Amino acid sequence: MYSRRHSTKAALLAAAATLLLTGSAACSPGSSSTADASLAALPGATPAELSPYYDQTPKWRECGVPGFECATLKAPLDYDKPEAGDIDLAVSRKKATGPGKRLGSLLVNPGGPGGSAIGYLQSYAGIGYPTEVRARYDMVAVDPRGVARSAPVTCLDSKAMDAYTQTDVTPDDAREKSELTSAFEKFADGCETHDKTSKRVLPHVSTVEAARDMDIVRAALGDKRLTYVGASYGTFLGATYAGLYPERVGRLVLDGAMDPSLSSRELNVQQTAGFETAFTSFAKDCVAREDCPLGTGTPDQAGQRLKDFFAALDRTPLATGDPDGRKLGEALGTTGVIAAMYDEAAWPQLRDALTAALKKKDGAGLLALSDSYYERDPDGSYANLMFANAAVNCLDQPPSFTSPREVEDSLPDFEKASPVFGAGLAWSSLNCASWPVEATGEPHRITADGAAPIVVVGTTRDPATPYGWAKSLADQLSSGHLLTYDGDGHTAYGRGSTCIDGAIDDYLLTGTPPKDGKRC
Repeated sequence: MYSRRHSTKAALLAAAATLLLTGSAACSPGSSSTADASLAALPGATPAELSPYYDQTPKWRECGVPGFECATLKAPLDYDKPEAGDIDLAVSRKKATGPGKRLGSLLVNPGGPGGSAIGYLQSYAGIGYPTEVRARYDMVAVDPRGVARSAPVTCLDSKAMDAYTQTDVTPDDAREKSELTSAFEKFADGCETHDKTSKRVLPHVSTVEAARDMDIVRAALGDKRLTYVGASYGTFLGATYAGLYPERVGRLVLDGAMDPSLSSRELNVQQTAGFETAFTSFAKDCVAREDCPLGTGTPDQAGQRLKDFFAALDRTPLATGDPDGRKLGEALGTTGVIAAMYDEAAWPQLRDALTAALKKKDGAGLLALSDSYYERDPDGSYANLMFANAAVNCLDQPPSFTSPREVEDSLPDFEKASPVFGAGLAWSSLNCASWPVEATGEPHRITADGAAPIVVVGTTRDPATPYGWAKSLADQLSSGHLLTYDGDGHTAYGRGSTCIDGAIDDYLLTGTPPKDGKRC
């Protein structure tokens, strides 16, 4: 149920980094060991049966956004059985503006899984990346399979999704546990039965398949090597590409890195601790202010007051003025707070929202944060972010937990990692337990032996991708260069650090990576 991603629409434009890990990677429930296996590279020669896909030429057309072109490329639904048919991949680009020699294509992905790369390109990267970078590169995005414009997965209609987002994820008794497991089961069943597209693509939306799609896009663009900036989950996608095609790696930036080698228990517990770290930073800032809605004192005291507030919402939801009649219960209230942990620029909005909720019994501000998190539009419709997120995560790895008992056994570890958010994040990790498609992946290391230098970026107080993950991925990659941002928020590039931005821009423009271990 809980997911982990950017805080607001503004944060999408600023960092465009998303990560939702509920129900993701596992060796086995409760395991805390890292994987020993490494992702094996694919053969260098293109198999004959895939040649038609690699020989495509995009037919660019205007697509309604000035300066951007769109095209559709074909990819095999099943790489092991290309004869099973195709899927359509939506691609968009903005051509290099000049001056200077064109360096090729720069693909971008904002993360998720489930974030629309095309939406990110057209709303931010294609107009907000540094002028020097946009002058030299064609800026390109492809929505991964199952996402947005590329054979999207859909699971629930808007009314059912509203009910799903309000399900209590801190069950107090047997009835509430049953309601939560039923909500997960209904969601999973909907992903398979909602429409023909969803049913068809559901077994084929893994990160490995999406990475193979990117190689088809690379070839269609005429680039010998892939140049790529991926944020959050986009780092897993980019690292997977490097592992599969190390000799085709150009300049890769992996910002807000994931660690593909961890078991699900460690991924989720460590991410839970990351949110606690982020909340502590927020609380330190808040309690130093006279108008802090969580009062004065220590961050721990502020955390207890927030827990008490969540418990009060569980008993008595707040009015929000929502035209669809939604009230702010514990689930939506907690989601709203979690949303603001992704970007310190959202802290003032969170303070205002908590002030209104605590002092005026008005839940509208926290509901707005929650809606931005779920990509719920004012008309009540949802983007397919949450649907694609679950579909990819539940296929990439076996479920984190398979029963409520397993969650209960792990609750002490989650609550130790985060007294504020631990219980909800633990129960949310049950969402893949009844998934209709068996997982095809396992935890693994990615070494990408022979790849050109790859820049891995970590933020020391990142809530969604803890800093240790970036250190681990940089160590795994044979050519990894770790770039550290000592700061708050999720991801680092384009968020105000001239040191980070300068190092990455230099790498993209010259191919020279920052010194391994550089700190900003």
